[in-house]
Amino acid sequence: MPITDWPQGERPREKLLALGAGVLSDAELLAIFLRTGVRGKSAVDLSRDLIAAFGTLSALLGATQACFTAHPGLGSAKYAQLQAVAELAKRALKEKLRAGDALGSPRAVRDYLRLALSRRPYEVFMAIFLDAQNRLIAADELFRGTLTQTSVYPREVVKAALGHNAAAVLFAHNHPSGIAEPSQADEMLTRTLKQALGLVDIRVLDHFVVGGSETMSFAERGLL
Repeated sequence: MPITDWPQGERPREKLLALGAGVLSDAELLAIFLRTGVRGKSAVDLSRDLIAAFGTLSALLGATQACFTAHPGLGSAKYAQLQAVAELAKRALKEKLRAGDALGSPRAVRDYLRLALSRRPYEVFMAIFLDAQNRLIAADELFRGTLTQTSVYPREVVKAALGHNAAAVLFAHNHPSGIAEPSQADEMLTRTLKQALGLVDIRVLDHFVVGGSETMSFAERGLL
């Protein structure tokens, strides 16, 4: 049954306008974006199929154009729109971090990192440089690697932090495997970076590991 034949209170767009976006399911929100379904399926049905096929919303957002458009009803125009939505969300979170204490907005930090890193098919090491009030100066991808590892050079990290005149830094990297657990190498690297930056009076506040929809904090685990 097409959505136009549904009771008005159950249609995703009308439901959003009446009750707010927070009450909608992932499939309903995606259906509003898709606008139309395909033969035999409403936009909500199509959205459920897509989420099931990709596994998570993060994976859907991070799909390549070829994978995305391989599904019936999804063309290059919708792919471009979806990427624009993801980028807008990322930039909005950046604005929030620039406006206030990053440590006072832990959810915004995690949401930003998930958008920035969870979709990557290879490892990325990122640094979020902060001023003395813990406000965002810059979020830079410093190193890229392979499916299972990346090489991080402390000298280059220190150089980047000094270049931004940072007072503190948050580190983050992703695990394409989807498992947000630090390895022994991750722990050793964090200690090395903390020692190197400590020599120039730059604080390491946290190191996050992003895997799928999960984000693990070194600080919360007592690993800093």
